[in-house]
Amino acid sequence: MTRFPLGATVRALCRSAIPACLVGTAIPATAQIAAPPPVAQDWAIHGQATLVVQGVGGFDSPYAGANSLTPHQLRETIDATAFIGARPWAGAELWINPEIDQGFGLSNTLGVAGFPSAEAYKVGRSAPYLRWQRAFLRQTIGLGGPRETVAAAANQLAGQRDADRIVVTAGKFGVGDVFDTNAYAHDPRGDFLNWSAVDTGSFDYAADAWGYATGIAVEAYRGAWTLRGGLFNLSTVPNGETLERGFGQYQLDAELEHRHAVAGRPGAVRLTVFRNRGRFSRFDDALAYARAHGKPIDPAATRRRMTRLGVHMNLEQSLTNTLGLFARAGLADGAIEPYDFTDIDRTAQLGLSLAGGGWHRPADRLGLIGIVNGISAAHRRYLDEGGLGVLVGDGRLPHPGAERIVELYYAAQVTKGFDLSLDGQHVVAPGYNRDRGPANIIALRLHDNF
Repeated sequence: MTRFPLGATVRALCRSAIPACLVGTAIPATAQIAAPPPVAQDWAIHGQATLVVQGVGGFDSPYAGANSLTPHQLRETIDATAFIGARPWAGAELWINPEIDQGFGLSNTLGVAGFPSAEAYKVGRSAPYLRWQRAFLRQTIGLGGPRETVAAAANQLAGQRDADRIVVTAGKFGVGDVFDTNAYAHDPRGDFLNWSAVDTGSFDYAADAWGYATGIAVEAYRGAWTLRGGLFNLSTVPNGETLERGFGQYQLDAELEHRHAVAGRPGAVRLTVFRNRGRFSRFDDALAYARAHGKPIDPAATRRRMTRLGVHMNLEQSLTNTLGLFARAGLADGAIEPYDFTDIDRTAQLGLSLAGGGWHRPADRLGLIGIVNGISAAHRRYLDEGGLGVLVGDGRLPHPGAERIVELYYAAQVTKGFDLSLDGQHVVAPGYNRDRGPANIIALRLHDNF
């Protein structure tokens, strides 16, 4: 808790010491139309700090396994990130993101496939530690069309760009920085917390245990369309801390986006496919091996080089000046183990996001989402016989069912750049187990940025 007064002090000092054009001060949309183009930045420094305190009460728990969610617990996570960027030449941006992390998710980030906090990594530690989460170069090549204003933000220098353009990003960054974005549900520091709310649950995107990968992404913008492609290193072992080098195990991503207007209101539709290539196991192979050798289930024994595919769709649509609608749906190959994200073979979500203009709090946000996550029959057999997944595994699964999640949050702007959020989640059949739950989870989130 003592970090946040310090963060506020640092923010105030930076704002006084750095010219206004170098910090990420938000510009109202109405002001952007009348104001002159911003001065192009050559460098910038931004920062953020986020604290999440999350707890779960009592729920039915007749048995438990190694990856089960435990009743009656309270956990916290904190991260503080610096976004340091410079423009080495025209059209280029070089960014590094050193970050200090500390804390644990509920049950050490286990027990729910749609895990309730995307601020909780798969590696929890009681003492703060430093990591370089991102280090990447972005090159924008203009192809003409109208000129667009680019506002200053974390990992984005202010300036202008062509509407039609090619953007190449290379280095270490998040697959979700480029793919499966959504204006209403994509930022656990500002909107929804659930893993399967901020990303499509079945999108088994390449990542280390902290959610970042090394690779390259290329985006082609032309009018209302954008085509994206990416090549990324998978982790060396499923759910691992270390990434491959040289794309020995890799992911290919492709996404087509169309931006549109309905009754004058902006919206977008995205179709994304992924192809993972590496050493994976089929669930039925792992079961057969364990039975034949009289050993516990271990998918490592039956991993061999194969391909896992998935596809999903992502929609966002503004309905009024303050209300937005969004939805996602996805499907992945449920015969093969998920690799780097979570234990979800199919998913669907529908939600609403409401800005607080109607009650004279325009910077506040209220969000509501419903999510249904599912797994294949082979995946259910694997868990029922004692197999462990990326996040779930109760030791048995005699009464499987879809994991159903409802999340509601309210984010209030206390001062400019500092938000306080309350978040509640109701999880039915956590880990696809109808014998467990339902679990009611509440969270307090503090977020400071400059």
